[in-house]
Amino acid sequence: MSRAREADRAAVEAANTAFYEALEQGDFDGITDLWLDDGATPISCVHPGWPVLSGRGEVLRSYALIMANTDYIQFFLTDVEVALTPDVAVVTCTENILSGGPAEDGASLGPLVGQLVVATNVFRRTSEGWKVWSHHGSPVIPESDGDGPEDPSDTAD
Repeated sequence: MSRAREADRAAVEAANTAFYEALEQGDFDGITDLWLDDGATPISCVHPGWPVLSGRGEVLRSYALIMANTDYIQFFLTDVEVALTPDVAVVTCTENILSGGPAEDGASLGPLVGQLVVATNVFRRTSEGWKVWSHHGSPVIPESDGDGPEDPSDTAD
């Protein structure tokens, strides 16, 4: 692998890490700076269970809502893969998420919840570095524990 390609891979990995760190820290300005903003290219985002969000305003508003309603969030990324072209990079990973909402009854933190999400983050090279063009996260459905049928249509009468 050439030095330039290695440098691009490292820069994309750093941008991807910065994206998740900004979310963990509730850094809305950091999130805003990481998203592509060239005035011409529409950005998009799909959070697990949400419809497709298109356009900078909708996407950034979604992060503001998530941050306002999440007191604690931590991402442990696994299975990270980077695919590169000269000006576009695709990062796939598994987000192992631990999060907690607002506390109730005087507790310091609401109940913590774990979740697995597979994500695809598309980055584009700009004069300011690699920027997020699109994010898509899909929940990982837990495997059946053997107590019931895996396929609901697979029931016996």
